[in-house]
Amino acid sequence: MIEEWIKEIKKVCDPRSLGMILAHNGIVRATTKDGKPVKAMKLFYDKAKLESTVSALKKKDGIVDIRAWINEGELQIGDDIMNVCVAGRFRTDVLPVLQELLTVVKTQIVREEETF
Repeated sequence: MIEEWIKEIKKVCDPRSLGMILAHNGIVRATTKDGKPVKAMKLFYDKAKLESTVSALKKKDGIVDIRAWINEGELQIGDDIMNVCVAGRFRTDVLPVLQELLTVVKTQIVREEETF
C-alpha cells in the first residue's frame, strides 16, 4: 500500500513542491508499553474524524498530500494497525505534520481494546 501511495504521489504532485515523503506503518506489538503480553487487539476508529483531520493537515504550508489508512477489527500480533504517508516540500514541513497526525489518531480517532 505505501509503495503504491508513493508512486501515486510522485505522479500527481508538482515536483517543485515535493521534496520528502514520510511513511509510517504501525504494527500490533506482542507486548504493551509496560511489558504486558498481548494476544490480540480490537481496533475501532472514527472515519469522519480521520477524513477531517487529514483534510485540515493537507492545508498546512509545504504539504502536498497525505494518505492514511487504519485497519479496523480484530488484529493479531504482527498485523498492520495503520499506514500513513505525508508528502511535502521540506523535512521541516513534513515531520511536524506526521507527528501531529499520529498524535491525533492515537488520542482522538482510534479506540483500541487489547486482549491479554
